[in-house]
Amino acid sequence: MERTRRSRPSEHRRRILAVCTATVLAVPGLVALSSSARAADADLAKNGGFESGLANWTCTAASTVTTPVRSGSSALKATPAGSDYAQCSQTVTVKPDAQYTLSGFVRGSYVYVGASGTGTTDVSTWTQSAADWQQLSTTFRTGASTTKVTIYTHGWYGTGTYYADDLSLTGPGVDAGQPPAVPTGLRTGTLTSSSVGLSWTAVSGATGYAVYRDGVKVQTATGTSATVSGLAASTAYSFQVTATNDAGESAKSATVTATTPAGSGGGGGSSDLPTHALVGYLHASFANGAGYTRMADVPDSWDVIDLAFGEPTSATSGDIRFNRCPVAECPTVESDADFKAAIKAKQAAGKKVLISIGGQNGQVQLTTTAARDTFVSSVSKIIDTYGLDGLDIDFEGHSLSLDASDTDFKSPTTPVVVNLISALKTLKAKYGAKFVLSMAPETFFVQLGYQYYGTGKWGGQDPRAGAYLPVIHALRDDLTLLHVQDYNSGSIMGLDNQYHSMGGADFHIAMTDMLLTGFPVAGDANNVFPPLRPDQIAIGMPATTNAGNGYVSPAEVTKTLDCLTKKTNCGTYTTHGTWPSLRGLMTWSINWDRFGGWEFSRNFDSYFG
Repeated sequence: MERTRRSRPSEHRRRILAVCTATVLAVPGLVALSSSARAADADLAKNGGFESGLANWTCTAASTVTTPVRSGSSALKATPAGSDYAQCSQTVTVKPDAQYTLSGFVRGSYVYVGASGTGTTDVSTWTQSAADWQQLSTTFRTGASTTKVTIYTHGWYGTGTYYADDLSLTGPGVDAGQPPAVPTGLRTGTLTSSSVGLSWTAVSGATGYAVYRDGVKVQTATGTSATVSGLAASTAYSFQVTATNDAGESAKSATVTATTPAGSGGGGGSSDLPTHALVGYLHASFANGAGYTRMADVPDSWDVIDLAFGEPTSATSGDIRFNRCPVAECPTVESDADFKAAIKAKQAAGKKVLISIGGQNGQVQLTTTAARDTFVSSVSKIIDTYGLDGLDIDFEGHSLSLDASDTDFKSPTTPVVVNLISALKTLKAKYGAKFVLSMAPETFFVQLGYQYYGTGKWGGQDPRAGAYLPVIHALRDDLTLLHVQDYNSGSIMGLDNQYHSMGGADFHIAMTDMLLTGFPVAGDANNVFPPLRPDQIAIGMPATTNAGNGYVSPAEVTKTLDCLTKKTNCGTYTTHGTWPSLRGLMTWSINWDRFGGWEFSRNFDSYFG
């Protein structure tokens, strides 16, 4: 059932509410009678003071803080943004046909507390402005057959951060019994290079189970088996399982470990790359302040050279053209013959040269199967003409967005997404195992998917949020490199439920940890985007301050690599693993690195020897 947005009460209604509230409080003995009548009631809300972080709550754009707090050591902090009002909710077991009081303390502008699914009339209360902690309270009666109610707090669109603490739902308690016993008999089953099968003994009274990988909950199950996928080849993992019911979650089981076998070197040519690779974009079709760099002048530091850019004749044509920079714009441009000869020389030295499609100005929307087929044929022509090793997808702007009905990244239905996946699979099949496929999405299209996916359950969100996830997931076995652009990005929430901003190592560490750990999409623990292999990941950074927002110094680059590959020098963010086989770095761009005296590539060479 679609949930409708609440409107702010009118000024007239606010005055009526204020008058009614004052009248009720003025009735002698009423408050005392109410307190006495509820003296034996239980508080059914779990972790209402957020002392255990966000446990028991389902939230968007939220975290816990140690200041300000109303009581205890923690409180909720949430920030509405765009079309999201940063809601935290919890489903509570209640008795039918019973009276309940929902209460909470809040701070901020336009903060709501409410209950839905009551079986009678859903209720909410709110404050327009609370400079300090203010208590909100409302009551409701459950329906004759109601056994579950959802309580929540949220802010309002674009009105800023709010805080909440000490939320409670008081009323007749329900004997939910005890949480289940700890599962026993956890054992591994079928192992592949990217998955581990698990099974365990059934627990009496359990209604479900949760599976943990290296201490992080990665999926749930209703039966006594599960397959954890998206793992890296030749990598050791630890697993535990818990049992759940309405009373809560058991402690974790004993740990079992498993090491995935070696893979077949998939990932579209990744086995031909050095263990640690440097990827850069070469301005081959235009000039800007960085100046033109001839292919033959690209230093040996660069292992993958992406030719920027192939662009469509129109946004929806699928007809991609690669036009080399004209002499009028690039006076030092080499001839086609010299350009092709230089590509062959790079390849002879073990380098990969790709055509990158899209860029800032190259919007590509494969809205039809005809556009898809044209894309395949036109890209093939470019690859064949210049003898290239593969393809880089650098779709930005409005190239990818999701239809409102497209809610599952594992089974996309949006034509521009489905057609792109089909086109890339066709190209991979045409050129074979050595075909190099890379992608360079922005954080908005990938890591933002941890909070938002498409238009959202109730609509109104940006349909581009997380829109690369179905493409990456569908092609994860064919993907050589994913190098997300960790630049020109807004603040993004990491797996620690804190927002991270550009300008330091923490941003790169947090964003990369998400790709290597996996994450629930739009906060749904039952819909997890599996991790990619570390050899598939390169971190995207601007080469100089001129190249884009988010530049970090060589010292911060070193911190990033130390933390992710050695788990040292990590700063404030704690990663969920250590990945010595992380593939490397990507930068925009080779031209800008040359302009900056080759600082970026020299630092990479120095780090990896």
